[in-house]
Amino acid sequence: MDYYTTASVLIVLSAMFSYLNVKFLKLPITIGLMLITIVFTIIVVAIAQFDNTLLIREKELISQIDFKTVLLDIMLSFLLFAGALHTNFDQLKIQRGPVLAFATIGVLISTFLVGIIMHFMFGFFGYDIPLIYCLLFGALISPTDPIAVLGILKKVGAPKKLEAKIVGESLFNDGVGVVIFLTIFSIAKEPNAAIEFSEIIELFAVEVIGGVILGLILGYLTYKLLKSIDNYEVEVLITIAAVMGGSLLAHKLHMSAPLAMVTAGLIIGHDTVRHSAMSNETETYVDKFWELIDVLLNAVLFIMIGMEMLVLNFELNYIIAGLIAVPIVLLCRFTSLWLPIKFYAKKLQFVPNTNVIMTWGGLRGGISIALALSLTTDMYRDLFLVITYIIVVISIIGQGLTVEPIMKRLTKEEH
Repeated sequence: MDYYTTASVLIVLSAMFSYLNVKFLKLPITIGLMLITIVFTIIVVAIAQFDNTLLIREKELISQIDFKTVLLDIMLSFLLFAGALHTNFDQLKIQRGPVLAFATIGVLISTFLVGIIMHFMFGFFGYDIPLIYCLLFGALISPTDPIAVLGILKKVGAPKKLEAKIVGESLFNDGVGVVIFLTIFSIAKEPNAAIEFSEIIELFAVEVIGGVILGLILGYLTYKLLKSIDNYEVEVLITIAAVMGGSLLAHKLHMSAPLAMVTAGLIIGHDTVRHSAMSNETETYVDKFWELIDVLLNAVLFIMIGMEMLVLNFELNYIIAGLIAVPIVLLCRFTSLWLPIKFYAKKLQFVPNTNVIMTWGGLRGGISIALALSLTTDMYRDLFLVITYIIVVISIIGQGLTVEPIMKRLTKEEH
């Protein structure tokens, strides 16, 4: 299949499955599309027992897609910019301390906790998997997925200060998580090579701090351009150029494109910038355009996640390991959030049961799968990919469907 055919099939499936979701299931788009796609794929597998033509076509389609490149290098920048554009900047500014702690210290603690516990868990079941590979798994599964989180929170109606923490953490921690993953990956790839601590600091500074600075520059330049004209068509084009050109520049400079796009989106989406740089008509068109991009790419992404099960090696031992890993990852997340929450609870008022809600509302998604796909065979790629897929599916469907009633019950004093 050529790229146009692959894209066309994905768009057609997105439209069909979105229609079924809206017409019958009425679930949040991320949950509905993944659920429908998984059911569709299972039906295709069942039909293949009699005629495997459709199964062969679906496998061919999913095999043509480089999931890691499509998500991390293309889709993620658009989705993060769209999400940041509609984030409450003032609340995020108030909650910047805990958000920063969750996205950095929290991810680091979770990475090591998950890695160490999984290492001993594998040993208990007779698998001698080196700790460094388990830490790699910890790094790829620890960041919450902003795409999944934003998609669910739109319909939950969480208290604003709690929503700011969850959304803010998910927007920033994937960039930090990727840097941690790349650092551990470089050590695991060449275990005998000496990696200086200064190199790790340099990688972090260039990727994370450099990405934020680039985002600030992009946001400011975009603001100046938007303010100098009043033409909604051109202004929408300018925002597209900021995302595409900015992402390309970030990749060339080895900076974090996700963090750059989040920062630029927060600046352009700030109420003061909006009202001073855009007319009401332009603001409406910019918002509607990026909402549509958000819906379109979300639909395509979660259909790809659902179909990805066709190319996984579902051995019984892998499935059992995945099911055991689900509570381990949740427990490690709860523990990693405890210290920052305790520290900032003295300075900021927290919603009751914040730790429980953030643990359950911290969904995993496509980013974790994309990072798992980048593992090499000798890093136990097949095993960790299946475990990651099981955690992601249970996270999005299981946690996603129950986070609203749990959140409302635990925060009823705040409403």
